[in-house]
Amino acid sequence: MRKVYLWMTLALVITGFTAYYVANNPTLVNMLVTNSALFWGLVIAELALVIGLSAAINRLSLTTATLMFVVYSVINGATLSFIFFAYTMSSITSVFLITAGTFATMALFGYFTKTDLTSMGKILMMALIGVIIATIVNIFTKSQGLTVILNYVGVLVFVGLTAYDSQKIKQMMLMAPDASEDSQKIALLGALSLYLDFINLFLYLLRIFGAKRD
Repeated sequence: MRKVYLWMTLALVITGFTAYYVANNPTLVNMLVTNSALFWGLVIAELALVIGLSAAINRLSLTTATLMFVVYSVINGATLSFIFFAYTMSSITSVFLITAGTFATMALFGYFTKTDLTSMGKILMMALIGVIIATIVNIFTKSQGLTVILNYVGVLVFVGLTAYDSQKIKQMMLMAPDASEDSQKIALLGALSLYLDFINLFLYLLRIFGAKRD
């Protein structure tokens, strides 16, 4: 579990530094803003890396899987660089701290609770699919009220998924052989799950509490 959180933290650091670097590099910003093909290419690459890593983890070497995780963290940082233009630095910092505190609380709850969260996880996954569908629909309807509702529902979904994933990863690690490559890959996949929970929770909280730039 220490390895899981170490990799997750490393990925967050890589994403954060990449986002800040890109946001402060006019050439890179101009490329992302003016070249829509590049931006959507990065988004598609992100999806491909997550799906590929999750689906093929057993066939990949540990080195290849780790490299894919790092590359994903870098690409995600590049696409997230726009938050520095949309929100003030102080609000980004404060929301990050709120996210970190909420995430840590729910991860600890999921790790130590004796309650089986499997049924809750299934409900949350269905809710997440509903949020994704509603978000796509709202791109066309542009309903401000629906946007607010989706932001709050998104927070609840990823708060719950953090606890669920933490418990699931703990159970998977308990069944894995100590120090084997398979257990290392399980830890890496667990780190990816928690990383995605953290990033999405942060983004939803930022939409709610973040102070927009003028």
